[in-house]
Amino acid sequence: MKNRFAQQIIPWLLPILFLTGWQIVSANEWISTRLIPAPLTVIKSFYELAISGELAYHMEGSLLRAFVGLLIGGGIGFILGITNGLSKLSFSFTDTSLQMVRNIPNLALVPLVIIWFGIDEAAKLFLVAIGVMFPVYINTLHGIKNIDAGFIEMGKMYGLKGWKLFKEILLPGALPSIFVGIRYALGVMWLTLIVAETIATERGVGYLAMTAQEFMQTDVIIITIILYALFGKLADMLARWGERRALRWHKSYIR
Repeated sequence: MKNRFAQQIIPWLLPILFLTGWQIVSANEWISTRLIPAPLTVIKSFYELAISGELAYHMEGSLLRAFVGLLIGGGIGFILGITNGLSKLSFSFTDTSLQMVRNIPNLALVPLVIIWFGIDEAAKLFLVAIGVMFPVYINTLHGIKNIDAGFIEMGKMYGLKGWKLFKEILLPGALPSIFVGIRYALGVMWLTLIVAETIATERGVGYLAMTAQEFMQTDVIIITIILYALFGKLADMLARWGERRALRWHKSYIR
């Protein structure tokens, strides 16, 4: 009982100590409150933004961009990973080009993306999608290529081929790596979303942060940073939940 209580408390000790120290520093004005506002000021600003509906408006915009970008980029990465994992010709034809594109920083793409897509939603979705695509691609490819050849042979001996072989042997065998890719992609998704929302927009958590910067509203900037952290944590929790559900048969995921 005591061990269980301790396990629940220990992860929260560091955040509590951090908040306590932050409050002490602000209360004693050791650092200007214009640079680091007190936690209570941040909470008050958060409440005002929530009550006015402004926070929900911008959060909805960011979440929609993140979800659509993840769907497009993750879908393309998954298809390319499966295709290149199963076809040597496809791998030889596309992998080198994909690896070259993968190493281009997203910030370097911003000027070109603005020329291509303007400052509309398409530019922001493109940046998120291309950031998400590569973690899913690499891990799906790794999962397919590392399936034990013995399982594939056994499946063929039982008459499995085509879609049935993929569904019963290849996909389940690659799922652990695919979920690693999804969890990594979720982290990249929020990073690229921040970059994407620096492009002219009137909606989104990034827009809220940029506007707050212009008016020196450090409390609002801190709120946007906390929101990104919470989005990331929530997305990772959902991915882990899906991972445990999908891999209940796997010995490494049995509690």
